[in-house]
Amino acid sequence: MTLAPTTPTDPDAVLARQAARESAARTYARTFRIVPVHARGMTVTGADGRRYLDCLSGAGTLALGHNHPVVVEAVQRVIERGAPWHALDIATPEKDEFTDALFAALPPGLARRARVHFCGPAGTDAVEAALKLTRTATGRTGVAAFTGAYHGMTAGALAASGGVGVKEPMTGVAAEATRLPYPYAYRCPFGLGDSSGEVSARYVERLLDDPNGGVVPPAAMILEAVQGEGGVVPAPLPWLREMRRITAERGIPLVLDEVQTGVGRTGTMWAIEAAGVEPDVMVLSKAIGGSLPLAVVVYADHLDTWAPGAHTGTFRGTTLAMAAGAATLRYVQSERLAERAEALGRRLRADLTALAGAHPSIGEVRGRGLLNGIELVEPDAVPDRVGARPAAPGLAVAVRAECLRRGLIVELGGRHDSVVRLIPPLVMTDEEAGQVLDRLDAALTAAEREYRA
Repeated sequence: MTLAPTTPTDPDAVLARQAARESAARTYARTFRIVPVHARGMTVTGADGRRYLDCLSGAGTLALGHNHPVVVEAVQRVIERGAPWHALDIATPEKDEFTDALFAALPPGLARRARVHFCGPAGTDAVEAALKLTRTATGRTGVAAFTGAYHGMTAGALAASGGVGVKEPMTGVAAEATRLPYPYAYRCPFGLGDSSGEVSARYVERLLDDPNGGVVPPAAMILEAVQGEGGVVPAPLPWLREMRRITAERGIPLVLDEVQTGVGRTGTMWAIEAAGVEPDVMVLSKAIGGSLPLAVVVYADHLDTWAPGAHTGTFRGTTLAMAAGAATLRYVQSERLAERAEALGRRLRADLTALAGAHPSIGEVRGRGLLNGIELVEPDAVPDRVGARPAAPGLAVAVRAECLRRGLIVELGGRHDSVVRLIPPLVMTDEEAGQVLDRLDAALTAAEREYRA
């Protein structure tokens, strides 16, 4: 007997039940009080019939948006073939197909000497695997990481992350991470603005070489080419090249966290490619599974020194996710969606910058490709020495709420959660981009009026 799925008709009752039963750690459900029942492309429909443009895309997971036909067809093929959905790390045709598609998409130099390890399905587990891999290969224990970073919520990934709030209850979590300054011109840690990258690189190199600097040679350096959760802060390309040089000269494996930036999101297939360099390790999740849970670590073969079973997990890539991931990788490449993201992202940032003329609360617009952010500031405050005004987290919360009222889903990030982040699917149309701008403009106007009042 086949039971038809139920569709909730009373969203308030659903929200009330889940609020009563779920943990205090739930996040998005507090902000987005909607019950999605249908989704296609960039459009999400709630149980109450309201429609929303999704500029969150599962925090970057939905590269092709919701229920894209190539993903649906790939999953249906697995189901119709009667393939096992779960096979631990045993070889399957779906794994072989996914690995072929992945290696074809990797930076060429890395692909020629790469190994891939399938992890638990979350990006944070892939970060743990990458740290364990480099510690095993180098015999060292520490990790060099950066201010503003976000790498996950498990112990090692949290140690490498920058957010203080979630670390405070976890005594000792940050013990083995050396914190380095990430170049962030608008809020330059050195108060130097656009010189932030150059000074950061000089500081990193001298600190690592200083026999009295207190830094034991690390097992790895981990970084994001564009900090996503950290407020959409793109690293200057010369700085990325310097980090590659510094680590290579000192025998420090360079780990690129491409969990949110990978698969065409930033205008190149992988964010690091814009700098013209290749890392030793890439951490991949979110879009790599084509909207289904999947995470992998790709690394240079000289690091492949760990023993069988050194990092395992029950859900090391289901066949459904591998099929969806392979279809997504190939579609992004065949349809040149990275190039599309670069072109549309440039236009979007230009339009957002134009909006800043009418909205003094916009401190800076920044991003790469279709990963963009708007930093909101106190409009009447006195700028600091590099021209930045204090963050306006209360205004950012109001803007997010006004966006939702107008049918636009956006999320916050960055220092004090004052950056409105736009992470639409790579298949967003020009018309949808215009609707996003119109709704955001109206939300900013309403929120600024309320904030001043």
